[in-house]
Order: sequence, then structure tokens, then C-alpha cells
Amino acid sequence: MRRIAAILLVACMGFTQFAKADEGMWLLPLINKLNIEKMQEMGFKLSAEEVYSINNSSLKDAIVIFGRGCTGEMISDQGLLLTNHHCGYGNIQELSSVEHNYLKDGFWAKSLEEELPAPGLSVTFLKYMTDVTETVTAELTDDMTEQERALKIKEVSAQLVTEAKEGNEYQISVKDYFEGNQFFLIAYEKFNDVRFVGAPPSSIGKFGFDTDNWMWPRHTGDFSMFRVYCGPDGKPAEYSKDNKPYKPAHHLPVSLKGVQMDDYAMTVGFPGSTERYLTSWGIEERMEIINQARITPRGVKQDIWLEDMRADEKLNIQYATKFAHSANYWKNSIGMNRGLEELNVLDQKRTLEDEFTAWVNANDNRKAKYGNVLSELEKSYNNRAEFVKATAFISECQLRGAEAFYFAYRAGGLEKALEEGEQEVIDKAVESLKAAGRSFYKDYSPKTDRKVIGALLKMYNDEIDAKYHPAFYATINKKFKGDFQKFADYMYNKSVFMDEARFNAFLEKPSLKVLQKDYAYIGGVSSIEKYREIKGMEAESAIAIDKNNRLFIAGLFEMQPEKVFYPDANFTMRLSYGKVGDYEPKDGVVYKHYTTIEGIMEKEDPDNFEFEVPAKLKELWKNKDYGQYADEAGYMPVCFTSNNDITGGNSGSPVINAEGHLFGLAFDGNWEAMSGDIAFETELQKCINVDIRYVLFIIDKYAGATNLIEEMTLVK
Repeated sequence: MRRIAAILLVACMGFTQFAKADEGMWLLPLINKLNIEKMQEMGFKLSAEEVYSINNSSLKDAIVIFGRGCTGEMISDQGLLLTNHHCGYGNIQELSSVEHNYLKDGFWAKSLEEELPAPGLSVTFLKYMTDVTETVTAELTDDMTEQERALKIKEVSAQLVTEAKEGNEYQISVKDYFEGNQFFLIAYEKFNDVRFVGAPPSSIGKFGFDTDNWMWPRHTGDFSMFRVYCGPDGKPAEYSKDNKPYKPAHHLPVSLKGVQMDDYAMTVGFPGSTERYLTSWGIEERMEIINQARITPRGVKQDIWLEDMRADEKLNIQYATKFAHSANYWKNSIGMNRGLEELNVLDQKRTLEDEFTAWVNANDNRKAKYGNVLSELEKSYNNRAEFVKATAFISECQLRGAEAFYFAYRAGGLEKALEEGEQEVIDKAVESLKAAGRSFYKDYSPKTDRKVIGALLKMYNDEIDAKYHPAFYATINKKFKGDFQKFADYMYNKSVFMDEARFNAFLEKPSLKVLQKDYAYIGGVSSIEKYREIKGMEAESAIAIDKNNRLFIAGLFEMQPEKVFYPDANFTMRLSYGKVGDYEPKDGVVYKHYTTIEGIMEKEDPDNFEFEVPAKLKELWKNKDYGQYADEAGYMPVCFTSNNDITGGNSGSPVINAEGHLFGLAFDGNWEAMSGDIAFETELQKCINVDIRYVLFIIDKYAGATNLIEEMTLVK
């Protein structure tokens, strides 16, 4: 195992001589060894210590995990935070109502007192990362079973965490990289008092909505603003009126310099998940099963949602976040399949696997260690194919699709309490469900869900073999003669979970008999039970795949000691670097590297909510009233592209120039390179960013929130 750690170091140290600068999601503690020389050759003017330091203020101290799945950055010494509009979307929606529709109208706090607490929102700072690979792997042996290996890793990690927690209140964990070939101990500091400061209306912040999602050219002002608060002692604290704006160790200066072709561009953020080392069988599973199970049900569900959303403003607010989340990865899956096919990724992977096989067979020691790796992967993927399809569809149709089912399933604790008959336990379960109900029904339309349930239950029935159907399908076939919409209509009229008033009345006098006969509860419980049952069927294959993926990557390290190896994204802080640039998506077409406000006006369509343009923005455009934010050529910039390596989780990441200043905000990737989570496309892959000058222009000239501009450190 120590040999693997050594191979990792050798493989990484060989990077600067061979890798392209635009590919890679790099661990910040290693950039001094691996990347800084190349970064500085490309024009970067800071040192590695100024990017990542444990003892001194550095760039990493300005970058945060925003909520549970995005990145944000500190842009003032008073805790002011910038992230994407789509990252803050759920929080903005939670704070919105028909009377105060901040999604539609936007919001700007002109003072600290006007800022709105955002319940449940947190911001998390990275304190440090420490490589503990040698410590962990020293306890592992090649003859361990996967279960024994996992238990030993858990044991050693727990000891390391316990030692690291002494004298602090950080959140500390050990994360694995390269499928368990490398380990880092990571410490975070989490702040739970975060307040909404400002956001443009969705007609700016989501301009183009789903039509433009993953597309270029782009004209979206995708930003929102929050503020981090701390206790009087400067440490994390729960919300209190006595809390004060947090003073971060570092905040990013904001550049007015502008964007030019070939400018150095760097992102720092928290990319969620990539699978760059996936084998051909894993890619086939992703394309043909997992992505397809996402594309088909979500397409049907979203059509139903959208029809109802357009007809009802209240419902439009309720389902705005749900729709955005669903549509994002629906379109991603479509684009990924298209990109993987066009780039011929499967054949490239098979060629690599053939090379690996030849390398293994050339040496008896390698044959003993790696000889069965690829054959075991092929067998394991084939063995679990029908199980994966069933769980993927049951997840999309019953658990994510039919909202009432999963919510009703949460009443399992109440059922158990009623069976046991202890009043104190029953009361506790009831209070828990009341709290869950307040959150659920705030953003729930029973009439809409009824239509979704009927459509998706039928889809699951048609797509998946009957042996994988949840138990309640027998009731549908017998009592409702296989008519899924009739079943959904009956449940809509009778279930206590599909109506808030019935639900609250039920909780006042909870009945075990009523609960156990409720079709929403029966559907939720039996769907979860069947999901878990099928997951159990694929467990053996999953263990084998994890083991052999780890061995495959370890073998690649040995086979290609000169090659760049960076770990897949796992929502830990990473750095990517490249340059601003254009690209050619197809023959005869060249997309330049920036867009302007002119494109917004060209796309305007008053009859399409996706392309509405606010009257104030049109007025500023007509008068060319751009202030200090116009480009020196006179136009008002909106977005630009760079070749940074990003993925989901990087949303909101700062785009940093050669001087370490903020000049853009990453928010999307381009349609031509949707294969990026599995295969980076060096010629076409682009990171789409909102120009910081457009952000400032909207804050200042459009919103008049000059108080926020005055907080920032503006540089030219």
C-alpha cells in the first residue's frame, strides 16, 4: 500500500512536463509541487503560498461551500458573499410569497437591517487539508476483504479525526481520492447565520432559463448576494440579532480591468462529482441505464409541472426550485449521452483497456495483482444491469417523481409509535410530522402531483419487469384494473397526505388503522422496501466494482508513471486554470469569447417568460448608461468563456485573474462538451462565466444598491 502512495507522488510530480493546463481539478495543498510553475508561465502573478496557506491569509480563505452544493466567495471585509442566482434560488424562493415575490421582482437590502435571515442556509470555510495516505494505507494489506479494508479505514480515520479535533470546534473528516488510493484529512468551519442581501429579478438572474441552460452564447446575470454573520467573538453562532458581519481572513478584490482573449483564468471551488476513470462498462451503464432513467421520467414530470406553473403564479413560485433542479440534470443527461457518442469515448476507453491488458500480461507479478480486474468489472456490471435499471426508475418515478409517496413514507415513525402505544413517543412523532408538513405543503400542489403520479406509475409499470414492482402495484391491478390514473385520483380524494387540512386533522387524532390503509403511505413504504430489496441484489456486484476500480486506477499509476493523474471531483476544494478563449463548435461557426447587452435585446420575447427584459434594463441600454462598468470599447459586457475544468458544485466559483482579482463568476458549461464529467474535451470544453462588470452594473446602475459597491475593494 505504501507503494501506491509513492506511485501517486511520482505520477503527480510528472505532471508539469506533460499535462495541458486546461484539464484538471487540482488539490490546493499540492499546487506548489505540481502546478505553480506552469501557472506562473501562463501569467499568474501570485505564489503558491498566496493561494493556499494554513498559517497566513490566502485565496482559499475567501472561498466557501455555499449551502450544500455550490461555491461562493467573500467580496468584502464585512462578510459580503457572492454566488450564482441559481445557487441562491431555493433560499430566495423560500423567502418569497405572492406579496413579496423576490424571484420575480428581485431584492436589494440597502442596509444591514434590511437583510433577510435565510433559515437553514450555511456557509462553510476550508481551514486546512492534510495528506494522510501513508498513515491510512500502512494499516491495509492486499489480502484483506473489502469489508475488512473498509472497517480498518474507518477505524484509522476515526482516530485521526479525534486527534485533529482537540482544541477546536471544526468539522473534520477523512476523504478518499482515486477510488480509495489516497486520503486527506479535511477541517471545515461552518457558519449558520447567513442572510439574503440581494439578487436581480429572474428575468436577469435566470435570463434564458431552461432554453439557454448549458448553451452558448449566454446572456444571464447569474448572481445573488448574501452575508455571513458570526457571534460577538467572531466565531460561528446560530442566528441572533446580536450577531455581527463576519470578517473573513481574506476577501477577493473585484476587478474593473475587463476580459481579453487569452487572459489567465483560474477557478477555485467545490466541484461535486466526476468519473474520469470510469471503464467502458461503467460508461455504458451511465448512458444506457442511469441517464435514460433520468431523461424519460423527468421529461414527462416537467411537462406536467410546467403546464400548471404557467397557469398559476402561486404554484409557479412553489415549483420554481423543484423544476430548476429537475431540469438541470435532465438536460445534462441528454447532453452527456450526445457528447460521449460524438467524442467516441467508449472506443477510447476500450483502447486504454486493451493497453492495460497487454501491460498486465507482460509480467507475472502484474498478472497476479491485476489479471482479473477488467474481466471482473465486465462481469459485475453485466450482473447488476437489470437491478440498476429498476432502482434508477423507481427512484425517478416513485421516490423523486411522486412527491406524496416519499413524504408519506416519513410517517413510519408514527406507525411504530402507534403500534407500541406510548403516548410520549406518539406525541414526539406527531410533532416531527407537523414540522415536516409545514415545509412540504408550502411548496406542494396535490392536483399537480396527482397527474404526475398517474403518469409515472404507468411508466414504471411499462418499463420495468413485474418482479421488480412494489407490492401496491398488485392493488392497482386488482382494484383499479391497472388504471394508474384512477388509482392516483382515488388517492388524491382519500389520502390524508395529499391534502394539508386532512393531514393536520389526522395528526390531531392519529389512527393506526387509517395510516395503514392510506394509499400514499402504502405506496411510499412499499416503494422504499422494493428499492432496498433491489439494492441488496446489486450489493455483491457493487462491492466488486469498487474493488476493481481501485485496482484499475492503481494499475494505471504503474503503467503510466509519466502521465498526469488528478483525482475525480468529490466536493472538496479544487483549483483549475486555463485561459479566456473562443471556440468552434462546428464547421463554419466560431463563437467569440464574450457576449454583450446587445444580445439580451436581440433575444427579448415579451410573450416568452424565459426571455423577458425588465423595462429599467432596456432604459439603461437605450441611454448607454453603463457607468464605469462598460468595456473600454464602449459595450456593456455580460458573459465570457474560459477553458477551466469545472462541474456541478463549481457553480458560483470565482474566476480569478493573474493578479488574484475576481473578474467573473462561473455558472455553467457548454452543450458541445457535456461529456465533461466522464471525459474532458480539450478543444470544445468551456466554462461559462458572468462578467463581474455586468454584476456590478446590475447592482449599481439597475438596482441602485451603491451601499454594496462601496463595501467592495474595486481595482483597475
